[in-house]
Amino acid sequence: MRIPRPRRVFAQVLAVQLAITTGVTILATGLFLAPFGSQLDDQAMRRALAIAQTAAEPDVARDLVATEPSASGPVQHEAERIRRATRALYVVVMDTHGVRWSHTNPAEIGYHVSTDPGRVLAGHEVMEIDTGTLGRSARAKVPLRDDRGDIVGAVSVGIAYGSVRDQLFGAVPGMMLYAGAALAVGVLAALLVSRSVRRRTHGVAFADISALLDEREAMLHGVREGVVACDRRGRIRLVNDEARRLLTLDADATGHTPDEALPRGRTADVLAGRVDGADLLTVSGGRVLVANRMPTRDGGTVVTLRDRTELELLGRELDSTQGLLDALRAQGHEHANRLHTILGLIEIGRHDRAAQLIAGVAHTHRSSAEQIAERVRDPLLSALLVGKSAVAAERGVPLRLSPATLLAERVVDPRDLVTVLGNLIDNAVDAVAGHRPSGPFIEVELRAEDTTAVLRVADNGPGVPPEMREQVFTEGWSTKPPDHRPHGRGIGLALVRRLAERYGGTARVAARADGGAVFTVVLPEALALDDMADDTADDNAPVVELAASGESR
Repeated sequence: MRIPRPRRVFAQVLAVQLAITTGVTILATGLFLAPFGSQLDDQAMRRALAIAQTAAEPDVARDLVATEPSASGPVQHEAERIRRATRALYVVVMDTHGVRWSHTNPAEIGYHVSTDPGRVLAGHEVMEIDTGTLGRSARAKVPLRDDRGDIVGAVSVGIAYGSVRDQLFGAVPGMMLYAGAALAVGVLAALLVSRSVRRRTHGVAFADISALLDEREAMLHGVREGVVACDRRGRIRLVNDEARRLLTLDADATGHTPDEALPRGRTADVLAGRVDGADLLTVSGGRVLVANRMPTRDGGTVVTLRDRTELELLGRELDSTQGLLDALRAQGHEHANRLHTILGLIEIGRHDRAAQLIAGVAHTHRSSAEQIAERVRDPLLSALLVGKSAVAAERGVPLRLSPATLLAERVVDPRDLVTVLGNLIDNAVDAVAGHRPSGPFIEVELRAEDTTAVLRVADNGPGVPPEMREQVFTEGWSTKPPDHRPHGRGIGLALVRRLAERYGGTARVAARADGGAVFTVVLPEALALDDMADDTADDNAPVVELAASGESR
């Protein structure tokens, strides 16, 4: 009959542990009993040797030489006394011819011994397990010497082997009791371990575990979300491919803490659990990530990361577009007012004044756009300045270019500069509009230093206190209240610093001399090498005010 093989993990573990425990117990018992029997044999032979050495006295040697073998002789008398005192099986004294002078059975006296006495009569002590006239026994033989040291016979002593076997068998029940107790403890431990394994494996089979592991690997490395798992001591134990890409982790990140595997910052704090909350925003390598941290039953954590860089950029573009739409709507109202004014001038016959008004508006728009294009020759950056000026003007904040502004059309990646400049202008507009100083303004400076682009945005808002000038670049930090926007607050300046660091540059904030803040971003290698001769700023150039209405403010 074939015994069914257990399929569950805990059942297989239990069966294996029981088999191992039983086998080890039987083997240990056998390994103990085997040398134990040999040890008892050796003890019996050494005991017989000690008795024989005691019986080989000089008096016995003298009696052996001086008398004849007899059941009532002194040799027999002394040998029997020693046998009874030591409880030996026999004490036999023989002469040099192997004839017995003493024996437990007096009838054997005078007859030749049943075993060869050659070795002992040659002067050697002998220990052995052998069979004689009295049965199997543990024997010892020693030479019998006279006063001059000459061998005159030998003494043979035997210990009944039955007593040795009785000692061995007597030890077996105790050994089996200990072995049974050890087996019971092993079985109990196996049951406890199997219950723990059953609880941890949820009763699944080995084949199911293999399939689950394969599915887990396929899922972790196939999803487009980053997954980072940490153990209870905070060390990374699993990172999927997407997480390695998003966090730019090395291949040996496993086994290290987030502080060891990542640069200092909010991303490491989120992974280490020092920041609480859901859908936590963080910036890593210029990417905007949304992190969620979930604890596991074993005390570890699993952090999921979603890349929201594109969504963040789209959201900011949507904000900019919405601002431009609001500005265009306001411009539409303003242009409608101008048209009504021109119509009124025509109706009252003031044609010359109407013509002057039209020419002035057109000239102002054209000159402002021409000056922007002349100083900022990259179309994306110049278009950004025009659009941001409209948004700023709608909020009552004039946006102007610094006289030192001059940037040729040789930007390596204009999108990065657009991101940096757009975030700095947005923050400046919010600061000035919320502070509402007298004579509000924002000044933008873009200039080239060899292949380095320097962007500076100054405002006369409330400024940034010295103790907060590093904190403002931390992702997730903002002085503005949370709003309804899906991308939240506290990302813009963090992106600016990460972009600057990607170029090997810096982003810092300082105080303006007359109040306010000055944000300066230095981007090395952001400009190409051609047309460098054209990038010479005119220190006497006037300040260009970018007024959305077409009139200087």
